Amino acid sequence: MSSPDPRPLAGRVALVTGASRRIGRESALLLAREGAHVVVHAKSARDEIEAVAAQIRAEGGRATAKLADITVEAEVEGLVGDILAQEGRLDIVVNNAAIRGEVPFEELSLAAFRSVYAVCVEGAFLVTRAAVPAMVRNGFGRIITIGGISAHSGVSHRVHVATAKAALVGFTKALAVEFGAQGVTTNLVVPGRIGGTRSATSGKGGAFPGGGHILVGHEGAPRNVAEIVRTLALPTGDFITGQTLHVNGGMYLP
Repeated sequence: MSSPDPRPLAGRVALVTGASRRIGRESALLLAREGAHVVVHAKSARDEIEAVAAQIRAEGGRATAKLADITVEAEVEGLVGDILAQEGRLDIVVNNAAIRGEVPFEELSLAAFRSVYAVCVEGAFLVTRAAVPAMVRNGFGRIITIGGISAHSGVSHRVHVATAKAALVGFTKALAVEFGAQGVTTNLVVPGRIGGTRSATSGKGGAFPGGGHILVGHEGAPRNVAEIVRTLALPTGDFITGQTLHVNGGMYLP
């Protein structure tokens, strides 16, 4: 007779949006190593999320790859509905999917502004709204959203990004107040400059005040941010909610 899985997230189900690379990928891997069945999501990068899922399975974990456009309500409802139908629960949501880009404010179109807001804010709203009822029923939930340092420090050529990421601060606090007593915590993790290969739509990273000086002397890695995501997802994270946690090596001091 096999022993119960001793890992702290065994039996939990997690959804990580934008999980094909960087912070999303690392978060998915770490949650799986803690025992969660991780649903790795992308809008269209099927090969990349299948590779993440395959790596999780190769390490002895459980993973499923799913495609959906999180700006489309029906697709989000289908995504979460499929998870609940197959697994019977959804305990952890990591709202990581985002688009960025750089453009001078005078050249910023309304369409470009709305496209960033739609993914970063409306996507997080739709995914979280679909997931929360199951969390409340089970008396356990972790909503972890990835913010952006530009919303706090200011930045040139990323007004659309800074505005969208700033909205997530209020989103996080309001949800914490509404659902904290029901076992659902809600937090915002804000990365600073993270090294490695950035997506084609990310740009160079924006022009920050003071040149974006990092006190520790180097950029971070996706793993640095994912470790905080893991900490918040664990049962021991139940006393942290409504918080904005900065992971930036001293680039910005709240």
